[in-house]
Amino acid sequence: MKYVYIIEKGESSYGAYVPDLPGCVAAGETREEAKRLIQEAIGFHIEGLEKDGLPAPEPRTEADYIEVSV
Repeated sequence: MKYVYIIEKGESSYGAYVPDLPGCVAAGETREEAKRLIQEAIGFHIEGLEKDGLPAPEPRTEADYIEVSV
């Protein structure tokens, strides 16, 4: 499965989260670290759901960019 993840740059680190998996978050000092950690977090999150007898949610979120003039 492929899940959309969002990375946000903070003052001193990067945060990442997965809209389709509430509570699935990660943070890293670099963008690359945050990406690696959110990928691991997704795996752990899905494992936890399966251990609880719950199915992994189907990916539903889509992301894209739109250009605007300001």
